[in-house]
Amino acid sequence: MAEMTGVLSRYRRAGDYLAATMIHLKDNFLLQAPLRPEHLKPRPLGHWGTCPGLTMVYAGLNRLVAETGQRTLLITGPGHGAPAIHANLWLEGTHAEYDPLLSRDGRGLAELVKRFSWPGGFPSHLSPEVPGVIHEGGELGYALSTAFGAAFDDPGLMVACVIGDGEAETGPTAAAWHSPKFTGRGDGRVLPVLHLNGYKIASPTIYEAMSDDELVAYFTGCGWSPILVDVRDAEEPDTLLAEALTQAHGRDTGPPPMIVLQNTKGSGLPSTSPDGIPLEGTFHSHQVPFPGAKDDPAELTALEAWLRSYRPEELFDDNGVPAADILAVPPAPGLRLGRVPQANGGLLRRDLPLPDVGKYAVAVGEPGGTDASAPEVLAEWLAEIVRLAPDTFRVVCPDELQSNKLGALLGATRRQFDRDVPGYTEHLGERGRVHEVLSEHLCQGWLQGYLLTGRHGLFPCYEAFVSIVDSMVNQYAKFLKMADEVSWRVPVASLNYLLTSDGWRQEHNGYSHQGPGFINQMLTKKATTSRIYLPPDANTLLETMHRCLGSTGLINVVVAGKQSGPQWLSPGEARAHCRAGAAVWPWASTTDGPADVVLAAAGTTPTVEILAAARLLREVAPELRVRVVNVVDLLALCPPDRHPHGLSDEAFIGCFGEETPVVFAFHGYPSAVHEVLHGRNRANRFHVHGYLEEGTTTTPFDLLAGNRMTRHDLAADAVRRAPGWASAGGDLARDLIQRRDALLTRSYQDGQDPPEITEWRWRT
Repeated sequence: MAEMTGVLSRYRRAGDYLAATMIHLKDNFLLQAPLRPEHLKPRPLGHWGTCPGLTMVYAGLNRLVAETGQRTLLITGPGHGAPAIHANLWLEGTHAEYDPLLSRDGRGLAELVKRFSWPGGFPSHLSPEVPGVIHEGGELGYALSTAFGAAFDDPGLMVACVIGDGEAETGPTAAAWHSPKFTGRGDGRVLPVLHLNGYKIASPTIYEAMSDDELVAYFTGCGWSPILVDVRDAEEPDTLLAEALTQAHGRDTGPPPMIVLQNTKGSGLPSTSPDGIPLEGTFHSHQVPFPGAKDDPAELTALEAWLRSYRPEELFDDNGVPAADILAVPPAPGLRLGRVPQANGGLLRRDLPLPDVGKYAVAVGEPGGTDASAPEVLAEWLAEIVRLAPDTFRVVCPDELQSNKLGALLGATRRQFDRDVPGYTEHLGERGRVHEVLSEHLCQGWLQGYLLTGRHGLFPCYEAFVSIVDSMVNQYAKFLKMADEVSWRVPVASLNYLLTSDGWRQEHNGYSHQGPGFINQMLTKKATTSRIYLPPDANTLLETMHRCLGSTGLINVVVAGKQSGPQWLSPGEARAHCRAGAAVWPWASTTDGPADVVLAAAGTTPTVEILAAARLLREVAPELRVRVVNVVDLLALCPPDRHPHGLSDEAFIGCFGEETPVVFAFHGYPSAVHEVLHGRNRANRFHVHGYLEEGTTTTPFDLLAGNRMTRHDLAADAVRRAPGWASAGGDLARDLIQRRDALLTRSYQDGQDPPEITEWRWRT
């Protein structure tokens, strides 16, 4: 091992030198001439502080993999340390395999160094353009949960995960330390390496302030067996890390090992800058060590001295080719960290076996004549998928499976948990396909890692609380967008959200549980990535989920109420409706020709209310020609040049006419519908009713009334806006609102909604 660690020291010098040049230089990469201002990048960008530690870990893993043949995926939490990862990918030859311009010689070195943080080149953080990467590490906190997701159901894989000590301060990382409690015998191993270098951008970290005893106690309490490796003043740091990695890899029993690598931030830098600012071992080394070198001769001299301290002439020949012993450090091509197949999971993905939904569909005779809970129906279908795909499909959920009416899944699997629980439990144990933990962040990270390594999954969640992962899904959407633009990336299975316990039926929980804003979040994403579905009943939910679970490269958001309610479409009708995205419901309309007004709905509760409004209008305004439209795919409303699901102009007019006023009952915030309609002709004729941020613990009808979404509000709006109904419509509207208020009065008196609401059924 001593001989190998001596080579690793040279290897690290080469990696650190390359990382430093990537941040600062655009020419004279081997310092074969004195360094001059014109050799420097006009905008030096990057983060040096974590790079030496990352290269040390990469080098140590190279040795371990070369000796053991252990298939290893590296996840880098401090993605801002991208120069180190690029340097290692170049040294091992992976960069050249994906892009011949990055060959391991002077020409390829020049291309690599200049391309970093350069327009049209590599960004300053890790990204999908970089081989071996499934986690960008842009927003910190999600590396460890992603690593566990990658390890699920892959017993031959080790996922090494570097976690910065600043990142370790985040809540998502704190939750992720408990992930071993959710792993089993069929899973791979995760080896966390806490990179403790003491500082964040401008202040010390919590973990820097902890003693060794406190660190050991903390991680032992989380269920780990911590191995402390302090290389700050070590004569042979690579030997210390190598011994720890060997020890961790060889441990198969007891608490899983993790490494605390205590390292000097920005190691290798001078102790101070020319103007006396401390550098090595301080937060001043976090980003660009010598940002003013292009204009400051003293900084330029210091930069050159620092770069020459790596003695590049000993590491590269005159043609820029690394020395033979350095090139021998990485393992065989099939085992390189940058070439592990799991880092391009689309190559490993196999289609999910999806049962025919017809077997599980609800028999619907007359529209509205049958009641069912859509998630309960779906759960039986999902349970069959679990049986058919016991190693490639998982469900992650924040302790809400039963609440969201998906309990039938537990007839096919258990909740995965690897600890003895002293109290009463149900459906808990090994090899479970369901993960329930009260951390949306943890669920999201697990599922991302699982999908990105070639598998499939579903994330059911309370609608109001899925927004906890707004930022995570934002990062993931960016990853998918960029991955779609990388020629060698193969699409992975889509990320599928099932949002139930929706706000319109959270009247018992109250205002805190009433929030449909995730839809608006998804509307900010690229059309190549986002999909939003609002199936109105069980059969459309089955068809929608069949479509979503068979798709790749997307983020699918499906919103479906969990309460038992009327079913509208037969299986065949549901299939046709989902394919169309939006369609006229002739049986609910009073005309098959031109309409005076269109009543449209998207969502479970809005569909009930719009149909009840159509029924009211038959009663109070039988002459009014009404067309009823249901929208299951929200993005079908977009112009087709803005979204691939957008209805053609002809189909759009077939639903909504050209001049006809539209009263639209929408599940979420009205702004979402106005946003997707932008660009449609006469979009201002759409009058959208939706959630207006009014709520409390009350009855369902009162919640609707507070947001002007009752059938009475919708019918009143229709008669006000129908052409030629200005006079009569005003009187009818007042009468309808009075009827609404009378019903509300009874709700307040009785503490429950009157039978006219709770027992309402559609009648043709």
